[in-house]
Amino acid sequence: MPADLFEPLPLGDLMLANRMVMAPMTRNRADRSGHVPPMMATHYRQRATAGLIISESTTVSPQGVGYPFTPGIHTDDQVASWRRVTDAIHEQSGHIFVQLQHCGRISHPSLLDGATPVAPSTLRPAGRAVTYSGMQDFVTPRELALDEIPGIVAQFRHAAELAKLAGFDGVEVHGGNGYLIDQFLRDGSNHRADAYGGSTTGRMRLLNEVLDAVCTIWPAQRVGVRLTPENSFNSMSDTDPQTHFEDFLRSLSPRGLAYAHILEGDMMTKTGTVDYRALRASFAGVYIANNGYDLARAQAAVRNGSADLIAFGVPFLANPDLVRRYRENLPLTAADQSTFYVGGETGYTDYPFFRSDEPRVLDQMMKAE
Repeated sequence: MPADLFEPLPLGDLMLANRMVMAPMTRNRADRSGHVPPMMATHYRQRATAGLIISESTTVSPQGVGYPFTPGIHTDDQVASWRRVTDAIHEQSGHIFVQLQHCGRISHPSLLDGATPVAPSTLRPAGRAVTYSGMQDFVTPRELALDEIPGIVAQFRHAAELAKLAGFDGVEVHGGNGYLIDQFLRDGSNHRADAYGGSTTGRMRLLNEVLDAVCTIWPAQRVGVRLTPENSFNSMSDTDPQTHFEDFLRSLSPRGLAYAHILEGDMMTKTGTVDYRALRASFAGVYIANNGYDLARAQAAVRNGSADLIAFGVPFLANPDLVRRYRENLPLTAADQSTFYVGGETGYTDYPFFRSDEPRVLDQMMKAE
């Protein structure tokens, strides 16, 4: 029998209430020290009916910071502030993974106490960095030396330890969207000639070492990975994403990870050339599909087996009760993009839940006829 978006799904030893995932979305509501304020607990609690919540990108070290007002998970104080969020989710019987992030070259010295951002190669990304002083040109990053890479791996391991103390249900290693691990994975940003470059095996070495380290803290069934094969965001490219990411996913399969979370297509151009059914077939585990899914497309993907879970971004921002609205075919609230990154409660905790006295979609259709 075909699966349904609203059916439970086992994820390792967790049982998800439905197959809808709240995607990780940076909202710049933390303080300058990476602490999580109470309003972030409110925001996540409001959306706890999602089968799984993946937190916004959370930096694994001061070196990994790439944007203002983003949360971290590398100090005890940050752990205590995140505990408000995880407690709030668990009080609603929800589940939440934290997305572990290192921005690499997508940063600026002003965010790093004057230090130069690091990367696999000395290739300056096009575009401008978001800083506390406004937009500033990206700088040419410093190439990581071989003897520095174990320190990067240790940052992820330490963050994974703190994630457990903070009460998260698991962790997602961010290997996409042009940040450090993705910079190693894709050949447009990785021009290394050593063991961390060249072949797909070399370019995947950092991700494998990070996963090895994180899985000493968490069982593999509580560790996910995010990949974005053809996303051009943050000046990224790859000569053959189909072949390369099929290789990556095949090599990840034996690990028994919680899931592979795949951004399907390019969120910048809204196009895609990769055959994602072939990528899905390359991974012997739970597959989360992401990028522009609506209810009809999500249901079709789950029913035909091209995805096990569907991640929704903006719809969850504007509709904290998105699961109910989709299940009951209720109208959606439109998101206000002007409030996405400005801080404060507006456009963050004040989106409405559906009221029973509002007209339903079916009623509106009948009146229109």
